[in-house]
Amino acid sequence: MEPTHPDLGPYLLKQARDVISSGESPRRALQLALRAAKSFERCACKKPNLNLVMSLHIVAEIHCTLGQYDMAIPVLERSIEIPSLEHGHDHALAKFSGYMHLGDTYATMGLIENSIQCYTSALEVQKLALGDRDPRVGDTCRYLAEAHVQALQFDEAERLCQMALDIHREKGNFASPEETADRRLMALICDAKGDHESALEHLVMASMAMMSDGQEAEVASVDCSIGETYLALARYDEAVFAYQKALTVFKCTKGENHPLVASVLVRLADLYLKTGRFRESRSYCENALLIYGNPLPGTSPEEVASGLTDVSAICASMHENEMALKLLQSALNIYNDLPGRQSKAAGVEAQMGVLYYIVGDYSESYASSQNSVTKLQACGKKKSAFFGIALNQMGLACVQLDEINEAAKLFEEAKSILEQEYGPYHPDTLGVYSNLAGTYDALGRLNDAIRILEYLVEIREEKLGTANPAVDDEKNRLAVLLKEAGRVRHKKTRSLEILLEGNSHGIKKKAIPV
Repeated sequence: MEPTHPDLGPYLLKQARDVISSGESPRRALQLALRAAKSFERCACKKPNLNLVMSLHIVAEIHCTLGQYDMAIPVLERSIEIPSLEHGHDHALAKFSGYMHLGDTYATMGLIENSIQCYTSALEVQKLALGDRDPRVGDTCRYLAEAHVQALQFDEAERLCQMALDIHREKGNFASPEETADRRLMALICDAKGDHESALEHLVMASMAMMSDGQEAEVASVDCSIGETYLALARYDEAVFAYQKALTVFKCTKGENHPLVASVLVRLADLYLKTGRFRESRSYCENALLIYGNPLPGTSPEEVASGLTDVSAICASMHENEMALKLLQSALNIYNDLPGRQSKAAGVEAQMGVLYYIVGDYSESYASSQNSVTKLQACGKKKSAFFGIALNQMGLACVQLDEINEAAKLFEEAKSILEQEYGPYHPDTLGVYSNLAGTYDALGRLNDAIRILEYLVEIREEKLGTANPAVDDEKNRLAVLLKEAGRVRHKKTRSLEILLEGNSHGIKKKAIPV
């Protein structure tokens, strides 16, 4: 056993930091940090010791550097237990730091809900230590809001972002960098909620502030967001102007082959696709792929994978499905090689499942959808709407493969999840109801099929009106089932054939977000 001299811990900790700074073996640094932690623990005599906390943070950081996230989590949990708020400001900040580090580790692993819980706890500790109106509290509010955006929890994200904006406007200078960052995030949230006019207002104010501060390159990123918002508002000429302005700045400041240039080319391709100018759209896609295919040194692999995924969506919209699948496979290969990107990989495989279904390769559609579902389960998203949509797509593939029993189970699970996440009236939920009715009919469960179709007809009449084609479709299906009630069938019924031919309610054509 090593001696318990009080100078040993600080010496070992300094050595660990020196090894990290030098870029030498992280495993050597890990050994030193672990020895430092043991030394501090022996000297602490069971009292809260911030040097021990610091050592544990370094141990966890090295574990993360080595990709050992599962090993970092218990170390960080222990570091959070040690500081006592009764011992003052430094202990509170140590506990805050532990919660934030733990949240970042969960986020890297794709466990967003776990990360949100940690960030929320960190915010409460920080408020106790600094007060509700400290600018650093505003920074944490924005950080937590970003996590809620990742979890698609936009109402909570908006509340927290507004708190950050209020604090930074109150405590900072006019149009401070912090307020500008808040406005950019608020614009993203407003866009996600469909309030594009408010989003545009926040972006323009952010752009003006950054221009006055001489941040031309950063303004180009805001111009891209402004272009997206104009596109959402169908103000196409203004969107083109914003994109071209950003493209010119990026080419001048970053170089012709920078991934930011490629990202703007993809945005322009999407805009021209939406306006029916397919030749221009294809040209911009080809130019973007030249950049992604030969990335500059320092380009992050995730940046390339994201760009390939975006281009694939445009190709799919132009019915170039083979090219879209090829690009998605390349993106998937990149994500599979990156630690903590299971959720991203799951999104890509879900999109591949949709495309394979469209081209009629139902076995590959099933396999890709199943891989997506497995990855989502592994990263804690088996109760998300995304998971429900992936299950539904997997069920559609099962129907085409005559695996009706499995399809029914998948649709039932998807129905339960989407009811919880979206509610019973959402189009995706109603689409699963329709698919489930078709499978029940095929299985001879006429009463269950009739019950669901009666509900669908009632809802569609209420929401769409009695003259809508979708209502007529459900009525016709219901009439067939009522007429045939009590009969025994051993093959696909007309109800299921209608489902396969054209009643998947857009789900098979719908891109699943990555």
